[in-house]
Amino acid sequence: MSLPKGPDLSFPHLSEHERYAFSPPEKAPHPSVVAWGGNLSPGMLLSAYEQGLFPWYSEDEPVIWHSPDPRYLLFPEDFHVSTSMKKIIKQGKYTISFDRDFKGVLKGCSQIKRPNQGGTWITGDMIEAYMEMHLLGWAHSAEAWQDDELVGGCYGLRLGNIFFGESMFSRKSNASKAAFIILASHLFSDEVKFIDCQTYTRHMESFGAKAMPRKDYIKLLRETLAFSGPRALSDKRDRRGSWTALRQLI
Repeated sequence: MSLPKGPDLSFPHLSEHERYAFSPPEKAPHPSVVAWGGNLSPGMLLSAYEQGLFPWYSEDEPVIWHSPDPRYLLFPEDFHVSTSMKKIIKQGKYTISFDRDFKGVLKGCSQIKRPNQGGTWITGDMIEAYMEMHLLGWAHSAEAWQDDELVGGCYGLRLGNIFFGESMFSRKSNASKAAFIILASHLFSDEVKFIDCQTYTRHMESFGAKAMPRKDYIKLLRETLAFSGPRALSDKRDRRGSWTALRQLI
């Protein structure tokens, strides 16, 4: 029996207060894929992130849940900003805001052409799902502006003291980097223990992101979120975390 393309409409819609137990990702035989199917409802997405997974699929596929091995993380002590980017930030080339245009960032990320990718994984269903997560207070964005034009940005989810980075885009040179630097600086000053970069990218490596074996990542994730048990299903606390939505930062 083949699974439907995209979210499964017959799968129960989970509110942000409900959870689903995935198979333990550290025991998955595949180096990334852990499960297929389900939907992108708030409870399903929170279940995934709390258990070390995230959705990543194309329009002609069912929802695919990934937990890469290794995982790439950025810790505050490793966070590095190049001299050239420090200069760009100091010059105020871009105005950076938080949560001013979350949908615009989502659409920007979905439209950017990326090497070795024939299309986008940020489908209409993904945009709708993460917009709902934003309205519920879980998902956040940082925007880079130039002359009131959105020229870059990044977005992700904050659960307690972890930020799960999802994607970034630039229409002007270094715009997304500027947005990420200000975002990361804010997060680390607000007691975020690490930023989950998910998979390797040159951008994140340049900021100091490092690889961690999946089994070690899952252990760190559970410890940081302070689960009462080994599975997120047993712990449904609100980990929205504090968020200072400063409109204009630089």
